[in-house]
Amino acid sequence: GYAVLTLVGFRIVWGFIGSTTARFATFVRGPREVLASARDLALRDSPPQAGHNPLGAVSVVLLLAIVLVQAVSGLFSSDDILVEGPLYRHVSGATAAWMTSIHNANFDWLLALVAIHVAAIAFYRLYKRQDLIGPMITGRKHLASDAMPTQVKMQSPLLALVVLLGCAAAVWFVVSR
Repeated sequence: GYAVLTLVGFRIVWGFIGSTTARFATFVRGPREVLASARDLALRDSPPQAGHNPLGAVSVVLLLAIVLVQAVSGLFSSDDILVEGPLYRHVSGATAAWMTSIHNANFDWLLALVAIHVAAIAFYRLYKRQDLIGPMITGRKHLASDAMPTQVKMQSPLLALVVLLGCAAAVWFVVSR
């Protein structure tokens, strides 16, 4: 749970200060563009984009939100047998029970969203012949020169490491109280 909380924190921070295509302002779009992106799913030869398409952005935001809810609720949860979250002792029994119910119910939503995400990645690989996994890992995607955004700025891996370590320190500070 601590690692997940660290990674979600990192991704949220990186969404504001990271490389151009990782920034929320670059890929999160309004409903009209999301619907247009959904209509384009059937097009087998739609050109790959440098970053997330508007429909993929919805998935990113939902996954971050659901994983964040899961991690935070787990900090205050208890199974009343063996396992308690590290902040369980700081809340009332009613609050702990509420957080535990959120944690348990949210897990089903998390599984469903992960399944949809994996299915979408497989769909893009098999039907659209676009590799999304490699660029997710490396941050690099091969595009035709006309599909390249004019101003892509990659951030330093050292900055990413500093942000990651800062997020890990923040999680450690919170859970060690």
